[in-house]
Amino acid sequence: MSALDPSTLMRDALLAMSRRTEVRDAMVNLPVTSRVVSRYVPGETFDDAARDCAGLLSQGRLATVDHLGEDITDLAQATGTKEAYLRYIRDMGEAGLTEGGQVEFSLKLSALGQFLGADGEKVALENAREIARAAANAGTTITLDMEDHTTTDSTLGILRELREDFPDTGAVLQAYLRRTQGDCRDLATAGSRVRLCKGAYKEPESVAFTDDHEVDLNYVECAKILMHGDGYPMMATHDPNMIDIAGFLADQVGRSTDSWEFQMLYGIRPQEEERLISEGYRVRVYLPNGPDWYGYFMRRLAERPANVAFFARSLLSRG
Repeated sequence: MSALDPSTLMRDALLAMSRRTEVRDAMVNLPVTSRVVSRYVPGETFDDAARDCAGLLSQGRLATVDHLGEDITDLAQATGTKEAYLRYIRDMGEAGLTEGGQVEFSLKLSALGQFLGADGEKVALENAREIARAAANAGTTITLDMEDHTTTDSTLGILRELREDFPDTGAVLQAYLRRTQGDCRDLATAGSRVRLCKGAYKEPESVAFTDDHEVDLNYVECAKILMHGDGYPMMATHDPNMIDIAGFLADQVGRSTDSWEFQMLYGIRPQEEERLISEGYRVRVYLPNGPDWYGYFMRRLAERPANVAFFARSLLSRG
């Protein structure tokens, strides 16, 4: 792919904007923005999250809830994120939504204190441990989201610590990183839940594949490792080719449909979710919730040119 490919330039620009506070402030204040964002982030309150999860379960879907927010460098904010997750778990447990892991919870360690200086990893670990304990008591699990490559070793280290007490804590691996096949081999063990996605952060070529075809090839190789392993693969993709390949690999190794699952982001391919469910597959929807939606939303725009076109049309038609 040429370095001047327009879609690549657009993606890089949007990913750069996802970390720009001045752009965030401008977008948040646009009247049209909330209407567009609701396609990908259906609610901001605890009641919204419980309502949306109940709706997904009624449709035969599973759910994982992400309380939006990242890159926190304030201890009080990290504590607030932890308390938000405890509230989600309490509310959804009381509503009977968490039983058997129907609804689980995705955590970004940077929102739990990972960047709080020398003690950041310890703070994030203890916050995640408290959430994991509450989730276990509610009959469900947590998954540690993966962020940019600078946090990978730290996140996997915290994962190892958590799994000593909570062995079903989920991991996330990103196929665009060159290291990921090795991480898949390390994590394709009995009882290990691993979500495989392509990746949605701007990364240097020294650590990540920047060509879409190379990312796809690496995704397939990583999927092979996970499907042939003893763990529980979670194939996070909207790509029709990757969906077909995941199903083929599962059949090839004789996996039952309850030994792995597909995962998709809320609002991206609901009709495909319905098709997969009708064919007997488990499908879990990644449900973002909360007011701090900017970084998440910008990465969704960057992933697909169609998302940018949809947003642009909405802006042009705001009157």
